[in-house]
Amino acid sequence: MGIGGISIWQLLIILAIVIMLFGTKRLRNMGGDLGAAIKGFKNSIKTDDDKPEEGDEDTAEKPENNSK
Repeated sequence: MGIGGISIWQLLIILAIVIMLFGTKRLRNMGGDLGAAIKGFKNSIKTDDDKPEEGDEDTAEKPENNSK
């Protein structure tokens, strides 16, 4: 048995059909595009975590000068 009751032969047949439908060049391009999208997503999350939120400095309590 393979993954979830699907044998290795069934997976190979599905892979062969996908390759015949799309071709190897198109699948390679789709894989590269997907990889670039994931990389860009990770970079954007990483840079968002590094940036301080706007207004964080303003929320800190500052002592007020009430001398009259």
